[in-house]
Amino acid sequence: MATNVIMPALEMAQETGKVVHWLKRAGDSVQKGEPLVEIETDKVTVEIEAPASGVLRDVSANEGDVVPVGQTIALILAPSEAGVARAAATVMPAASAAATGAVPMAPAAAAASGGASAGAVKASPLARKIAEQHGVDLARVKTASGRVEKADVLAYVEGQKASPSSGNGRAARLAPASPKARRLAAERGVDLGAVRGSGPGGAVLALDVPTTPRPAMAAPATPRVGAPTVGTVWRIMAERMTTSWTTAPHFYLVREVNVSRLASWLERARQQTGAHITYTDLLVKLVAAALAQHPRVNASWKDGAIVQNTDINIGLAVAIDDGLVVPVIHRADTLGLAQLAARREDIVSRAQAGKLRPADIQGGGFTISNLGMYGVDAFNAIVNPPQAAILAVGRIADRVVALNGQPAVRPTLVLTLSCDHRALDGARGAQFLGALAELVEEPLALLV
Repeated sequence: MATNVIMPALEMAQETGKVVHWLKRAGDSVQKGEPLVEIETDKVTVEIEAPASGVLRDVSANEGDVVPVGQTIALILAPSEAGVARAAATVMPAASAAATGAVPMAPAAAAASGGASAGAVKASPLARKIAEQHGVDLARVKTASGRVEKADVLAYVEGQKASPSSGNGRAARLAPASPKARRLAAERGVDLGAVRGSGPGGAVLALDVPTTPRPAMAAPATPRVGAPTVGTVWRIMAERMTTSWTTAPHFYLVREVNVSRLASWLERARQQTGAHITYTDLLVKLVAAALAQHPRVNASWKDGAIVQNTDINIGLAVAIDDGLVVPVIHRADTLGLAQLAARREDIVSRAQAGKLRPADIQGGGFTISNLGMYGVDAFNAIVNPPQAAILAVGRIADRVVALNGQPAVRPTLVLTLSCDHRALDGARGAQFLGALAELVEEPLALLV
């Protein structure tokens, strides 16, 4: 029985989704759980996994199409169904050939023509089209991911131009790189062969590509209609923040806290667990505990009503090349510090590599935005809708404080709680921030 591939609802208020890129093409075999298509929501671009194993058929949504949530965009046929479909497709051309007197090409002849070689390679439709235009055998284009994209073919063509007389020259020595890295390199006029990659096996990632401009004599790059650009994610972020700022009545609560004992806790936690625990991990743990004490803060404003979140799921604002994303640490209150550190490191690294899954951005009930590493003392963050609040964290710095009526120097931290007044009032916000401040100044209170 065929399985429908539908446009998923990744967010509470989502009505449509945009098909950014099909990772498989019609006729390809797919395995359940295998990345199938990239979908763009109003938060981030994510990979959607195949809901079943079989053969991809009847792709009805093209790249760039905006599709309503719940609409079928393709089918996955079971192997038995796919076999029947292939048999029917084989019989029909054969019958047509018999009627016209044409002789079908034998499999051996087809292989000799190069079609079998190219057909066995995983490649996007656009990559195949460009390869056909330039006479490129896709089997010769090597990529780190194993799937050939448009940028890979263009890089191969450029390599052939650089060493036309060599069959195993620069084209065969193309540096392994992600498709986005190849696109950025082409746009910026950067030679990937000279870039040191930080990815698996030395593969060049997007963040490795320097912002070196093209030579003055080169013509400016022509924007590609429909192609993913840096502006896409930034535009989405701008739209969401504009909506939040213009519709949510914000108010702010500020608290400066002594972090002397928090610093000691960090050192002990690192020694006891052997994990690379950070201040962010400690804050996630403490925020989760404060939310458990004040569940009203763990809420959302939706359709004119307050919706209480049952789980404590904390989002972390992560800066990426394209803008800002907020991956979520689910059920943070149930995780130990070592587990929190591992989960945080995993989602942040995948966010920066553009490999977030749908579940990674779903279900967030509260967000932490930490700019302390950039030397920021304090700031007011914009609420991440539909959540009720977001915590802005500044840097840890030595400041003069009053201690027993005398000036003393202590390491302190400024916490700013931004609240949506529709879902949270000042008293409840202040009680939450007070509880959090007490936990930061005395972390051992968690053991009570």
